[in-house]
Amino acid sequence: MRRWGDLSQDADDHLSAGSVLDHAEMAVVVTDRFSNVLYWNPFAEQLFGRVGASPGKESLHTLGISEKDHPLAAELAKQVLRGNVWEGTFDVTRGDGSTIYVRAQAVPLRHPSGSVSGIVITAREALRSNEREKDRFGLLERIGERLAGSLYVEETLNRVADMLVPQFADHCFIELNEGDRLVRKVSTHVNGWTPPPDTWRPVGAEIRYPLGHYAESALRRQETILVEDFSQVSYPAASEGAARLCGEIGMTSAIVAPLCVRGETLGLMYLGLSNLTNRRSPHYDTFDRDFVGAIATRVALAVDNALLFEEERHTAESFQKHLLPRQPLPALDGLEIAVRYYPAAPLASHGQGIQTQVGGDWYDVIPLSAGRVGIVIGDVEGRGAKAAAVMGQLRAALRAFAQDDKPPADILARLDEWTRIVAAPEHDDFGADITNPPIVTCQYMVYDAWSRQLSFANAGHAPPLLIVEGEVRDLDITEVGQPLGVRAKGMHADLVYKEETRELPPGATLLLYTDGLVDRRPPRDSATGVPVDDEALDILREKLAKASGESVERIADLATVAVPGEIDDDMAILVVRSAGTELQSQERTFPAQPIMVSEARRMASEAFAGWQVPEERAELACLLVSEVVTNVVLHAASASVPRRELVLDGPPLPFDESWDVPGFEEEIAGDKEFTLRLRRGAESVWVEVFDQDLRLPRIRSAGENDEGGRGLYLVDQLARRWGSRPTREGKAVWFEIPIGGR
Repeated sequence: MRRWGDLSQDADDHLSAGSVLDHAEMAVVVTDRFSNVLYWNPFAEQLFGRVGASPGKESLHTLGISEKDHPLAAELAKQVLRGNVWEGTFDVTRGDGSTIYVRAQAVPLRHPSGSVSGIVITAREALRSNEREKDRFGLLERIGERLAGSLYVEETLNRVADMLVPQFADHCFIELNEGDRLVRKVSTHVNGWTPPPDTWRPVGAEIRYPLGHYAESALRRQETILVEDFSQVSYPAASEGAARLCGEIGMTSAIVAPLCVRGETLGLMYLGLSNLTNRRSPHYDTFDRDFVGAIATRVALAVDNALLFEEERHTAESFQKHLLPRQPLPALDGLEIAVRYYPAAPLASHGQGIQTQVGGDWYDVIPLSAGRVGIVIGDVEGRGAKAAAVMGQLRAALRAFAQDDKPPADILARLDEWTRIVAAPEHDDFGADITNPPIVTCQYMVYDAWSRQLSFANAGHAPPLLIVEGEVRDLDITEVGQPLGVRAKGMHADLVYKEETRELPPGATLLLYTDGLVDRRPPRDSATGVPVDDEALDILREKLAKASGESVERIADLATVAVPGEIDDDMAILVVRSAGTELQSQERTFPAQPIMVSEARRMASEAFAGWQVPEERAELACLLVSEVVTNVVLHAASASVPRRELVLDGPPLPFDESWDVPGFEEEIAGDKEFTLRLRRGAESVWVEVFDQDLRLPRIRSAGENDEGGRGLYLVDQLARRWGSRPTREGKAVWFEIPIGGR
């Protein structure tokens, strides 16, 4: 006779370690010291969604543990290999894409010698045991962490649904108040099931719960409502189709929690159980009600933060959008242009709160005289509204300076002075000025599409990329000045900013960009980070070379996504391409004599006829040519001495005699001349008259009996635009006449 507790041979065989673990309702996973999985039992395969996979080819990181929890898994291994016990909660994404929370405990696996040779992990689905109260705090912490990682309303709501379905619910609805309307934002269901049409209301629909409905009670009373068993209670249905569907799928239980924050109800969260799944318990209880209510509090806070952030971001982006040039940019002769501006992805910054990431990057395209174009790319150091405000002031100032048509180096010198002016004044305790101007990098270029000359000056900005016939290289810039706002006192701006000139080949493309294009945040799926700047530029050049024949819009789009990673700083891109064909123009130099006025007019008339300019427009342009040329000829006699080198043979003359050279004044007067330049664009013709007079013209008020003084007034009234600019030899007066209407 066997004693009590003695086992038969058959029972003893079934109580082997492997047999017991095969029947255990708990996941058991064994790994070596390097977190490689050596063993798991059948329940672990189901829990982690790895049915059919081989343990020898898995590691702790590949069991479905979410990427953001990988540091937690590494901490687990570190603690246990030191001989400690670890306990915590993981987010696990299973093979079907569903997310569950797993409560795990890890202990050391010891060799008979006593050394730790591996890790033994026991795990179960959270809230699916008698330790629900203990699991609750860990789960709320993990849910709060997941919600804190989102700053957009739609993304936040979708994360909520992913967290709750299918682990806690078969059906999840989230509805938010929009004014006096309740609008459904989320409708998520177990196993990808979709409600048939005309049953439950879809996403985007307005929701109206009848009086006495449990969801209406939750909103009105601002408390979480539990419907433990639908078979035991009766509520008015939201609609006939909804009632019919609830009967078809066998709705068993529901919890509705209002989303309340700061004394305001944002909406509600609805969780439901049905017969679409086979659960141990198809009904919610009071513990589930309290737990869902705690989740709803965190969801409401996350949604409120997301709504506030989106409002702030929208305000900041609108602010920046109105500081940048209006879209679309005007059509410019001889140039194709594409622009892009992107604020950086949101970033929680070391105690500074959530930054909207708009900043001081800007671009601009400025029409200048006679079809010339100013091209600007710039970056104000820092980010946020302050940087954007400084950018707006600098852009406006540069636009105003550019209208003077001075060389790019002079424009940057003036902008450098303005950068110091816009800085907020600061003084130390002794009253000394310690104002710190913003640091600004800028590239200013002037392109003449008829001559293909590109003049530019650089203030510490990255050189543009030049794309010619599939080859991509940096534009050759030998003089890179200091950023605006950092020039040392006493150093003249002329010593810092130098002008250079290059000829842009036909069909060449320039890509101007700010550093946000190449400085990227590490991609989410990369543990090693992003390449350094040089490597990022190599990636950019390689992709641009393959797309060199694409349109400028396509190149701008490709450049935006060429470098991997999220945008860490706001980013501006400006792509310009020169025309592949020559533009029409004529130019001729005349002696500054009255008889040449008619010759200049004849030249203009013949050119306009050859360019098929409408007769009315051509006659108007010829009239204004006569007025401007006449003005030049009339003032030639009183013009200042042209700037040219005077060379005299023999010893230097005394000062009082050095300019008293016989015949010198007659020689100067006889040499005076003017140049007429005509240009034909797609929508306008431009006329420029060059002479050696340094004095810039101005409109005078002529009296009733005055014979002159009305020429520039006519130009001002009849031309679309007109102006004058200094040149190396004197000045140029120009005007624009539209070919079509005024």
